[in-house]
Amino acid sequence: GVVGVGQDITNLREAMNESARTAGDLMRLIDTANAPIFGIDPDGKVTEWNQKAVSISGYTKEETLGKPLVETFISVEYRQDVHAVLSKALEGDETANFEFPLFTKTGQRREILLNATRRCDAYGKT
Repeated sequence: GVVGVGQDITNLREAMNESARTAGDLMRLIDTANAPIFGIDPDGKVTEWNQKAVSISGYTKEETLGKPLVETFISVEYRQDVHAVLSKALEGDETANFEFPLFTKTGQRREILLNATRRCDAYGKT
């Protein structure tokens, strides 16, 4: 014979759908924000580059993803300072109102005011 055991997962399915909707809303918020937003992984490689970052820098999201942010997009004389700010943020030490120049794809200098904050997953991992 066979014994079948079922479980009502309606509430679980609804919670999962709501979670997916919320995640989508947050991604749209980041992507369409009226401020340049970028993300890096613990190795300093670009993981996020929103539409405002595209319009300011001239680099598309596809051109930036996976590239080392500091070495690729920050001018040589500011690399050490920007790297230090981002490294501190990755360790949980946030920085507000750090100014540095960003040179666009066409070579224009843009002054950027950076607020760097650590981003963690649901388990607290960077």
